[in-house]
Formats: sequence, C-alpha cells, structure tokens
Amino acid sequence: MVAGETSGDLLAGLLLDGMRARWPELSAHGIGGPQMARRGFEAWWPCDKLAVRGYVEVLRHYREIVGIREQLKMRLLAERPQVFIGVDAPDFNLDLEADLRQSGIKTVHFICPSIWAWRADRVEKIRRSVDHVLCIFPFEVDLLAQHGIAATYVGHPLANVIPQEPDRAAARTALGLPLEATVVAILPGSRESEVRYLIQRFLAAAVQIRQAKPDARFVIPAIPALRPAIEAAARASGLGESLQIVTGQSHAVLAACDVTLIASGTATLEAALFKRPMVIAYNMNWLSWQIMRRKRLQAWVGLPNILCAEAVVTELLQDAATPRALADEVLAWLDAPKRVTALQHRFADLHHTLRRDTAQLATHAIENLLAR
Repeated sequence: MVAGETSGDLLAGLLLDGMRARWPELSAHGIGGPQMARRGFEAWWPCDKLAVRGYVEVLRHYREIVGIREQLKMRLLAERPQVFIGVDAPDFNLDLEADLRQSGIKTVHFICPSIWAWRADRVEKIRRSVDHVLCIFPFEVDLLAQHGIAATYVGHPLANVIPQEPDRAAARTALGLPLEATVVAILPGSRESEVRYLIQRFLAAAVQIRQAKPDARFVIPAIPALRPAIEAAARASGLGESLQIVTGQSHAVLAACDVTLIASGTATLEAALFKRPMVIAYNMNWLSWQIMRRKRLQAWVGLPNILCAEAVVTELLQDAATPRALADEVLAWLDAPKRVTALQHRFADLHHTLRRDTAQLATHAIENLLAR
C-alpha cells in the first residue's frame, strides 16, 4: 500500500480495518503514516515524504520522490505481493501501478482521481495502470465504466467515522474551549507548501475577525511535522491566548467550531460532514496556479460545492484570498444563523448519500479481484 499524505493515511487505516477483519494474518507494507501503523502496517517510508502539492513544489522534491518510487518498485517486484493498493496520490501511484500491473501484480486504486474536476486526460493512464478502482463518490463508477475501467462505489469512509449529529459541547469541553464563545477553526492544510502559503493570510484574517468579535477563539489542529512553522506564525500574529494550537484532533476541532477557515482539499468534505459552514481558500506558487487553473473542468475546487453542484460555500482562491475577504466571509456566516441552518440540512443529505460500509465493500471488491 502507498498513502501519500495525512488524509490518505486516514483512509488507508480505515481500509486496513476491513481487510484485517477478512484476513487476520494480513501482511501490509509500503508507504504510510501513523493511522496505518496502528493497524500493524509496516512503513518503509513515511507518507509525509510524498505530501507535496503544486507543480513547482514537486520539482523541488522530484529527485527524492522518483528515487523512493524506483526503490519501492524494485522491492515489490522482488517480493511479489498479492495486491498493490494505491491510496490517492495519483501522480506517484499510477506510474507505479502501471509497472506492477505489467509484471502481473494486481493493482487497486482507492479514490478515483478527480478526472471529473481536472486533468480528464488522466483516464487513459488509469485504464493502463489499474485493475480496479474503489470510488468514494457514486457518480464515478458510471464515468469510469464509459472508459472500460472496473470500479466499485464504496461510499466515503469518513461518512461512517463522523457522527450524523456532532456533539459541539463535548468537543469544546475536550479542547478546553468556553461553551458560549465564538469558535473559528483554522485548517491551513496538511502539506508544508499549503501552510507556507496560507497560514499568514489565515492568521491575519483571524485578527480582523477578533476586532469584530472580541470573544472569538481560534483553534488550529496541526500535524506534528508542521506545528513548529504554525507556532512561529502564531507568535508573530499577536493573537495571544485567543489562539490555541493542538496536535492533530482535527475532528474534535471541527466538531467544536462555529465556522472554519479551511484550505481546499479533503478537509473541506470533513467540515461538511460535521455540518459546519466554511470559507474555502487556496494559494500556491504563481506558476503552479497558472498551470492548474487551465486544467480545471469544474466551476469550483471545494468538494462541498462540487458534490452539491452549486456554490453552497464561498471559495477564495489565489489573489482573492486576502485577509480582509477571508474575515468578511467568516463574519458573514457568524451573522446569518438561518443561512447556517439551511446549509446544515444540505450537508446532512450529503452525509446520508456518502454513508456506506466502506471497509467491508472495499474488502469485498478486493477479494473478488484476487479470486479472478
């Protein structure tokens, strides 16, 4: 298995639960993180080695990433596992899967690459590389079938982990937050490049939010590797005790908050499943942005908007993601309780659609593949 970042590690950990229930003697190894390690996964490299986003940013790490992929490929070709499962990280996994499949190793890709959102040309690489795709969104199976790619809808595993009705009070108590305060969750991303481009904008927005809402409290769930950079930015922000940084605990933070200021990515879907209003932002290297925006097929980048097929939450991208604009959009949610209630109903419907026994369905699909 290969999971390439924090969200992939979480998804792979949930899949490992189902696989180990079916195959108690399962031996799993490759590239992963702490969630996978808790399920007995042997990580030959940590998943944060692959947690790089953006064309220019990838170029800086290209030699190391390609070196890891080549070493992993040679080891897998020598050891011949019964199945290889690439969890997201398509730029890394699809080329690896193509080589393994050509050698006769069965390959599964968990999470269909977003060919419906951008880089539609990637469908040919998927067909060449993958024996079976495990899809987390229902419309993806028919889309892949049109291109002759076998796939199974398994639901989104996070829809089973996140409760239908999150307990805000319990989450605030666990985090030591006042029950009556206005709480803003700040999620600047799980990659170093995301934090580098967003954290100062988010904290500057928090300063302006606090000017309008003096009782506001801000919480940042930080992965351990990125906490020092976030703490350094926090010290310079002047937010003082109104800002709390915790290690991990992103689900507790989302459950506790009234609204979240959040980087585009899987975390936006988590926020939707927690029924929280959000302001989605993204900023990256200028050249990477110019390349990516030309490959977009959707009007939106945020998963909540894509899945609801309309702009249910605000997206502020690149130059539009100014501290003033970010702060204004967060304050607009805080001052519109009826709008928040309507959004929560919409997200509850989305949660129901995505809720399936993902681990069991995925394991069953893998078992059928192995039987062929």
